[in-house]
Parts: sequence; C-alpha cells; structure tokens
Amino acid sequence: MITDKFLAEHIDESFIKEHNLSIFYDPHFLSPEDADLSFGLLENDPQLKQDQIRMMGKWINEPRLTAWYGDPDKSYKYSGKIMVPKPWSPILLDLKEKIEHRVKNLVLNIEFNSVLINKYRNGLDSQGWHSDDEKELGPDPVIASLSLGATRTFEIRLKDNHEKKISIPLTHGSLLVMSGRTQSLSQHRVPKINPKEALLMPSRINLTFRTIR
Repeated sequence: MITDKFLAEHIDESFIKEHNLSIFYDPHFLSPEDADLSFGLLENDPQLKQDQIRMMGKWINEPRLTAWYGDPDKSYKYSGKIMVPKPWSPILLDLKEKIEHRVKNLVLNIEFNSVLINKYRNGLDSQGWHSDDEKELGPDPVIASLSLGATRTFEIRLKDNHEKKISIPLTHGSLLVMSGRTQSLSQHRVPKINPKEALLMPSRINLTFRTIR
C-alpha cells in the first residue's frame, strides 16, 4: 500500500485500502514552469500518430495519437498493435530520471526502460476500460503516469464489481503511480467528455513509463 498526503486530498483513500490497490497521486509533481516546458516540447512530437487496434474482432482507429520510446529491443504489443521503440529524447530521459527518483522515495526500486506517449487532441479522444497487464510487463508492474496539458478524468473500477469505481482529475504536471496488485484487481480509462464541450477542450499529453521484461 502506498500512502501520501496527496492521496488523502485527491483520492478516496478508503476505496484504495479496502480493495488492496496501490496508488499514489501527486498533483504538483512538476512545477508549472517545468510542466509548460515539457508540454511544449512534446505536444507536436513527429512520432505521434493514429494507429489501428483490434477490438472485438475488428480493426478500428485508435481514438488518440500514440508514440513509443525506450531502450533497444523493448517492443510493446497491445490490442493487436506492435510498437517498436524510438530512441530516448533528452526531455524524455530527464522526465524519466525525475520520476524514478520520486518513485524510489515511495520504496519502489524501479528503473523504467520505455514510455508510451498518448496525445488526446480534444475531449473526443479517449481510452477505454483496460488493465496494463500484458505479459511483457511482468507480474505486479509499476506504471508511472505523467499528465501535461488539459485536465482529464481518470476512472478506476474493480474487475469483479464494475459498480465500484473512483475518479481522479489528472491535472497539468501531475504524477499517478500504480503498483502492486492494482493491474490484476482493477481497470482504468480516460472517458470522452460531453460532446458539446469536447471540441473546445485543449489537448493533453500523457506519458506512461513502464518496465518491459
């Protein structure tokens, strides 16, 4: 169990404890200046593109843009899509080191070797219910998620009871870390927002740092 003063302020801590999830949230991980700088460097990354994924036997356009960076040979596969890593850029290495330092302070000795970048162009872009439980991630993976740009709602629900869920607003410069049995016990998503407001919403960049085994 990961606990922190930020957890109690922004997450239903009783839900986390009751269901044996390990989640940490720091809404102020990056300073406003560092968050703005990082967003500016990553928003128009030329590697970001819209791929197709396989859902329920059909190929569909992924409802967001993605890019995959990491150490050589650390490919990643999900929903029928295989991502081959591009070499680390200076800004990604800098963010990786900052996040690793923060995560180690949580008594999680981890070194990330890859990162998935998601760009949500507006409120219509989304991510459906899923768990980061691919075999390449190994058992009980540590997933560190850095958010930049527009605030989007992050929802978590139990696999064995979809009615039980919590919502977390992921703000500009915030860090969310999931570890322990979180992926085996729960699912998460970033839902679309109200269609009347969706096209007016600014873009959001999300970086999920992982360790491919």
